[in-house]
Amino acid sequence: MAYIGSQPTVGNFQACDAITTSATTTFNLLVGGVAISPQSAQHCLVSLNGVLQAPISSYTISGSTIIFAAALTTDDSIDFITVLGDVLDLGVPSDDTVGAAQIKADLISGTTALAAEPADTDEFLVSDAGVLKRIDYSLIKGSPNTPAFEAKRTGRQTVSDNTHTKLAAGTEVFDSDGTYDHSTNYRFTPAVAGKYFIYGSIGLGANDNSALGTGSISIYKNGSAYQTFHNDYSSNSLNLNWVHIHATIDLDADDYVELYGNVNTSASNPFFEGIDSNVYQSTFGGYKIVT
Repeated sequence: MAYIGSQPTVGNFQACDAITTSATTTFNLLVGGVAISPQSAQHCLVSLNGVLQAPISSYTISGSTIIFAAALTTDDSIDFITVLGDVLDLGVPSDDTVGAAQIKADLISGTTALAAEPADTDEFLVSDAGVLKRIDYSLIKGSPNTPAFEAKRTGRQTVSDNTHTKLAAGTEVFDSDGTYDHSTNYRFTPAVAGKYFIYGSIGLGANDNSALGTGSISIYKNGSAYQTFHNDYSSNSLNLNWVHIHATIDLDADDYVELYGNVNTSASNPFFEGIDSNVYQSTFGGYKIVT
């Protein structure tokens, strides 16, 4: 880079306060009565008795003191000590003059894209009331809709007439946290308190061609009916009807929910249909929607 006129000089040049000599080698360095610590002996210009001294061989610097190689006397005169400052210091860059190429790779530059969801321990910068702070991604990411589950009945389940019977949905479609019992009680115990969306469907049927009478589907919470959908099917000739239900329920960690159905028919052998031509399934599921 070329300059017209004098090239800018970079540094912090300071003249030390006058020093009264005595029979010693070590003297304090002050500027305006305040101690100053030069970066090194090479960063000082020292004149003694009218002669410019050589750094290191004639004097050294230790903190805020100068140490001469030989003891001075009261007849000696320290003409001046000028501290050059860090002459390699470029100072503060002008606005909008530093680009990505000038930033070290271990600093935040934003030049590299993150191609996947951040890890929980990845950090972001946030301004907390004007104070810049780091925060883990785990503290700001959205809460997942878990625990969550869905299970289905893959075979026909024989039930008693006009009796509320639990759907034995024994085949898990998914169970994010292992909180659905698909082998014994067929119930969901979330283990995490929150509001949950619970849903279910059951095929209510009779094992002959007689029309159904009435039927219902219920979501049970802790062994009692929480919500029920009931319908009268006696006006049609169908012997199989699919009923559906859903509800948003507040659940504590140890609460549990189950799905029940009821078939009230004059026909023989009422049942819950497991699957109908791979289109309809008796299904029970749910997921957390908010803590």
